[in-house]
Amino acid sequence: MKSSLPQISITPKSLPSQRLDLSIVVPIYNEADSIPTLVQAIADAVAPTQLSYEIICVDDGSVDGSTEILTELAKQRSDLKGLILRRNYGQTPAMAAGFESAIGKVIVTLDGDLQNDPADIPLLLAKLDEGFDLVSGWRKKRQDAALTRLLPSKIANWLIGQVTEVKIHDYGCSLKAYRSELVADMNLYGELHRFLPALAFIEGAKIAEIPVRHHARRFGKSKYGLGRTIRVLMDLLTIFFMKKFLTRPMHVFGLGGMISFVLGIGIGLYLTLIKFVFQANIGDRPLLILAVLLVLTGVQLFCFGLVSELLMRTYHESQRKPIYRIRNIVQSREQA
Repeated sequence: MKSSLPQISITPKSLPSQRLDLSIVVPIYNEADSIPTLVQAIADAVAPTQLSYEIICVDDGSVDGSTEILTELAKQRSDLKGLILRRNYGQTPAMAAGFESAIGKVIVTLDGDLQNDPADIPLLLAKLDEGFDLVSGWRKKRQDAALTRLLPSKIANWLIGQVTEVKIHDYGCSLKAYRSELVADMNLYGELHRFLPALAFIEGAKIAEIPVRHHARRFGKSKYGLGRTIRVLMDLLTIFFMKKFLTRPMHVFGLGGMISFVLGIGIGLYLTLIKFVFQANIGDRPLLILAVLLVLTGVQLFCFGLVSELLMRTYHESQRKPIYRIRNIVQSREQA
């Protein structure tokens, strides 16, 4: 399949101006048996497109011999680059390392366990070429355990879709294609790799989803389990805040602080009234403690809002990070 992505001239690797058409980023953790087959499968899938490409395998502190296998393969293949991390950092840092090293105009990610099919990469590229910024794979016929993997995944996908308003079927599928300029705008921390479509949506990306193949695991065992649920929920709260209030944190902290402060003052005035008008004892009333608590909480939340506003400005201004994204500029030939 001949892709319509523009061909570019390749300069020597030592020059920073070098760009390839495609970078394939693969996080690796204890996948020694899969690596040779996976690398060859990726090369076989990309070759018919006639795109210039690189395969970046990021070894995330493997202890099963994956590092040695990847090192030997990288010495033999000119299309393979191995990034060996010092220890096991997790999938998100591994993907961030791959993104940082990638020099392709388009970046494709997939898992290193052979469950994603590299033969679907041209399908992602064709969809991306329709004008999308991110194309996500959908494991429509997923080959995983029903109770421990499929059911939690369906619940998580529904919940993430409701919170982020990005309606895709399969957030957890690692097989995705991105335009490199989109990846450059996204900073990954914690375990945010599963929320990349949501992060891209925050940046104003056009997102599409297509069904892809999914195979049963051939080697080793899964690194995912129910223990990740709590971390997913915590990251989901982070994404929700970033989506709603990243550029206006005072709107959430200030509003909560104002409501709390007004309620506290209102209760305080009520207690003052019954103390001096009706000569009632208020020292043993729970309302007095509640009034003090609400006032203090209101002041603290308002202060949090001010600090968050300062941090937000530091975040954007120190990196010269704009609070908007321009997709295209439309003008007449005379203006151009």
